[in-house]
Amino acid sequence: MSESGRARRRPRRDAEANRERLLAAAVTAMLREGRDVPLATIAAEAGVGIGTLYRRYADRQALLHDLEHRAYGLLVGILEEIDGQPGTGREAVGEYLARCFAVGDQLVLPLHGAPPLMTPEAVRARRTINRRLDGLLARGRADGSIRADVNATDVIVFAALITQPLSYGPDWPRMVRRQIALFLNSLAVDGPLDVPGPPIEQGDIEGAFALNAGDGRGNPT
Repeated sequence: MSESGRARRRPRRDAEANRERLLAAAVTAMLREGRDVPLATIAAEAGVGIGTLYRRYADRQALLHDLEHRAYGLLVGILEEIDGQPGTGREAVGEYLARCFAVGDQLVLPLHGAPPLMTPEAVRARRTINRRLDGLLARGRADGSIRADVNATDVIVFAALITQPLSYGPDWPRMVRRQIALFLNSLAVDGPLDVPGPPIEQGDIEGAFALNAGDGRGNPT
């Protein structure tokens, strides 16, 4: 390989390493100080200069959007792994919820308070997550482990709830394990309570995001 080829690859590797450091530092700092933590604090925590941060992200919203894309990638990866594992559909849903909780601090998403992102990539990722969850539910209906009238949006909303700890709640992991068990038990039962309808579908969520996304790309007008 020529010296020029190595020189071109090195900056790309450095830039990607800086991006990962910035995103990891942003998650840590936002958990500690909130979404309005100074960008200079994030840069310092990542071990880079503020100029490096601004070369990558023009403002806080651009950083939040990259964190959102990263979160979708995590969830799609989890679903891809679960889809290839044996077990009932209900067990697969339980595994998804448990793994969502395990990476909950990494999930900077609209249902967690991040600004809605309407880029084609973000919409495609949300559709992929919805489709794969519907596949797990269909597996559960086929094997008899899921009888309740539930859809992918119900699972997504529940996952959003359990990945946002109560500020002053005791032993949050223990509470979440109980809530997941109760949710999974409810999937196996057809009644006796009627589920209020009509069901909330992915299109309802996307419509709400679009109404709050300003110019349609997640940027304020």
